Amino acid sequence: MHKTFCIFSALVLLLLFSSCRTDFDYTKSNGSLEFSKDTVFLDTIFSNIGSSTYTLKVYNRSSTDISIPTIQLKNGEDSKYRLNVDGEAGQLFRDIPLFAKDSLYIFVETTADITDADAKEFLHTDAIQFDKENHLQEVQLVTLIKDAIFLFPARSLNGQRETIVLDIKESGEEIRAEGFELGLDQLNFTKDKPYVIYGYAAVPEGKTLTIEAGTRVHFHKDSGILIKENASLHINGRLSEDRDLLENEVVFEGDRLEPNYSDVPGQWGSIWISKGSIHNKIDYLTIKNATVGILVHGGNNLEETTLTLKNSQIYNSENVNLWAKSAKIRSENLVLGAAGNISLYCNLGGDYSFTHATIANYWKYGFRSGAALQLDNSTLSGNSTSTMARADFKNCIIYGSNPNELNLIKGENSTFNFYFENCLLKFKNNSENDLYNFGNTAHYDNVLLNLDPEFESPTQNNFLIKENSSAIGAGNLVTAQSVPLDILGTDRTKNLTLGAYEVIFIN
Repeated sequence: MHKTFCIFSALVLLLLFSSCRTDFDYTKSNGSLEFSKDTVFLDTIFSNIGSSTYTLKVYNRSSTDISIPTIQLKNGEDSKYRLNVDGEAGQLFRDIPLFAKDSLYIFVETTADITDADAKEFLHTDAIQFDKENHLQEVQLVTLIKDAIFLFPARSLNGQRETIVLDIKESGEEIRAEGFELGLDQLNFTKDKPYVIYGYAAVPEGKTLTIEAGTRVHFHKDSGILIKENASLHINGRLSEDRDLLENEVVFEGDRLEPNYSDVPGQWGSIWISKGSIHNKIDYLTIKNATVGILVHGGNNLEETTLTLKNSQIYNSENVNLWAKSAKIRSENLVLGAAGNISLYCNLGGDYSFTHATIANYWKYGFRSGAALQLDNSTLSGNSTSTMARADFKNCIIYGSNPNELNLIKGENSTFNFYFENCLLKFKNNSENDLYNFGNTAHYDNVLLNLDPEFESPTQNNFLIKENSSAIGAGNLVTAQSVPLDILGTDRTKNLTLGAYEVIFIN
């Protein structure tokens, strides 16, 4: 017992001595530091928008504890970069200890103006310097800065941002958000520079926002475009030669350009089409990473088309990709990919026609309760209903990762017309609800049930069709001839493939 106590006491004394010791000997670094990378690329940022935080690791591979005399930015106080060395922020650090066989982290950020960049390549550069003179070592810093047109709400004298009314609830309560009306000189977006929008940019009543082919629009968090009553949106994208670059398409996405933000849902708000807005036309538009891709309030006006939507794709919306309320929509060659709830939601009735649509929800960021496609003509409480005058789907694919990707909700004593012709559907539930009687030719004609469409990479929102897909040859010829080219410009009248993409056989 006495022996055990003595050993324990010795260990305690050793620990106390070690924890209190302050007389470590450090040798000054001699230029032998090693780094996790020789250049830190901070990817692309917009002018005056802060970057993400990037990491550099510094190694002492020697068997000696060392001290780094200085760590500093080459451009000193004029640098647009910011450093954090072992938890301390600044631009100049002195006598930084680094134990033998150990490492330290340096975190790097930047916020720079386009005028800080090289005039030809738009690169903003600097370097982190370790020590000086004969022992000087450097790690380069490189950032590409994009110039852009920034649109944002005004700020009052007391610092409050301007707000606009997005909608009015049945109770009369206004739904407001930070936003502003576009001026008459701002109603024509071109491809010359990207646009960055803060808050909701509203198209004034009676006006039209026109967006030309190749335009890029980036939205800050909780931002979007509002199309007011009697206003319209015309997006005039064109077919691109490069499927990845989409050089002629119009692209809507968030304002974080770093690669790790490329597939993060919910980075911005929505394209909000208000009640009373008609004749909206969209061609070759890609929307990604919104909260609701497009929200269309039709207002029970089914005489005029609310939205014509062609050759477009919407995916990675946090809630719904396309949400239509009592609207009239005509669509061809539409791709609706992953969404956190419902990919296509035709809500509170309306009049809808979808030809050669791929509606495929393979949400990978958590549980999803909604189906790829939901049609209803009643409120959630069931207290009121609207007329579903028509919901036609022809030569379409409705599929996804859940067992049932079709959800039909009919209000009592109300008109609920829907029709699926030459469609591939996923519905594995043996429901006794007559709405899912797939032998009822009033609602279903030549429907394929639960046959895998064999998409190329559905979890990556790549819905190209493989050569062994059941969707090949299943289309209606007359319908295919009405939209003879698929979303990539391929003739679809020979192989009659369902969905937005025609199969391409490789010899």
